[in-house]
Order: sequence, then structure tokens, then C-alpha cells
Amino acid sequence: MNKVPLDALIDFKENIYEITCVAIREADILSNPGCGGREIEENNGKIVSEVLYRALNGEIKYSKPDE
Repeated sequence: MNKVPLDALIDFKENIYEITCVAIREADILSNPGCGGREIEENNGKIVSEVLYRALNGEIKYSKPDE
């Protein structure tokens, strides 16, 4: 995965704002030294691409705050 998954973003049928917030928080975590993991290193440090891919494929688990 080298690019932002634009097709997946366009086809995403759920709340795009919510998944974007999840991706931002995950990218913030992974940008800390030592937290990126093998996938980030293999992706030449492209955290946003990797996080968006994971978020859109349901690989990042999150819960909604109580409203």
C-alpha cells in the first residue's frame, strides 16, 4: 500500500467524519517513535496511507463516545 486508498474513501458508506477522526488519532499514535511497526517501515513511513487503509478495512477497532 503506497497511496491513499481514494476508491475506498469514495465508496465508504458510513460516517466519513467519524472514520477520519479515528484515522487521525491512530496516525498520531503511530507517529511516535517506536510505535509505527513493520507495516509503516515497509510503507516508507507513510503513516496516513497505512492508517486510512486500516480504518477503511475495519482493522482499527474503536467505540463511539456516549452521546
